[in-house]
Amino acid sequence: MSEVVLLDVTGGIALVTLNRPEKLNALNYQLIDRLMALLDSIEVDPGIRAVILTGAGDRAFSAGADIHEFSASVRRGTNLAIRDFVRRGQAMTARLEAFRKPVIAAINGIAFGGGCEITEAVHLAVASDKALFAKPEINLGMPPTFGGTQRLPRLAGRKRALELLLTGDPFPPSRALEVGLVNMVVPHSELLSAARGLATRVTRHSPLAIGGIITAVTRGLNMGIAEGLQIESEQFAAMVPSHDLGEGLAAWIAHRRPVYSGE
Repeated sequence: MSEVVLLDVTGGIALVTLNRPEKLNALNYQLIDRLMALLDSIEVDPGIRAVILTGAGDRAFSAGADIHEFSASVRRGTNLAIRDFVRRGQAMTARLEAFRKPVIAAINGIAFGGGCEITEAVHLAVASDKALFAKPEINLGMPPTFGGTQRLPRLAGRKRALELLLTGDPFPPSRALEVGLVNMVVPHSELLSAARGLATRVTRHSPLAIGGIITAVTRGLNMGIAEGLQIESEQFAAMVPSHDLGEGLAAWIAHRRPVYSGE
C-alpha cells in the first residue's frame, strides 16, 4: 500500500505530495495524520529550509475532505464529528499557518473545500493555469470547518469572501490571484519550477529571520496593532544575540554576501 503523503528532499527543499490521486487527493484522516507527522520531522531537520506542498496526478491538488469518511463521523454524532473531523482539520491548517519554515502550495488542479483551506493557511501559493478553486461546503448544507470562514475573509475581504462562501461556485486561478489567495499563476508545465524558484528566493535569507517574520505576521494578524508591534519587537529581540543578525550587519557593511548559519 502506497503512502498517502510522499516526501522528497532536494537541495534543502522538501516536496510534500498528497498522494491519493484516485480520490482527487481527498483529505481522509490517515492523510491528515501522515501530513502532520511529516511536518513534525521536517520542523526539526536543519537541512530542510522550505516546504512545497502539492498533489499527485494531473487533476487535483485536493478536492477537500473525504466525504464518505466524514459522513460516517457525522452519523456517530456531534461530539465525534467535532473530535475526528473538525479538530483534526483545524489542527492541520493551524500547523501549516504557524510553521516557522516557509510552506508554499503548488496548486496543480482542483483545490476545493479543505484543499482551498490549505491554500489559505500556507504562507505562499503558486497556481497552475489549470487550477480550479471552490468553497463548496454550502452545497453539503454546512459551513467550512478547517478555517475557511476565518482565513478567507482576512485574505480577500468580507464581501468577496462571503460571495465565494455563500455561492459555492468554482472560480479560476485568475480570481484566486485577484482576491489574494495565491501569489502567482503560471503555465501548468512550469508549476513546480516556479514554486522552487520562489522557495529559493526566500531561503537565501536567514532561517531565524524567516521564522520570526512568519511568527510575527501569523500571530499579529489576530491582534490589535499595539499587541502586534509587541510581537514584532519580541521577534527582533530574539535575533539580537544571534550569529545571523551579526553576520547580516557585517556583510552589509563590508558589501559582501552574508553566510547565515541559522544560529
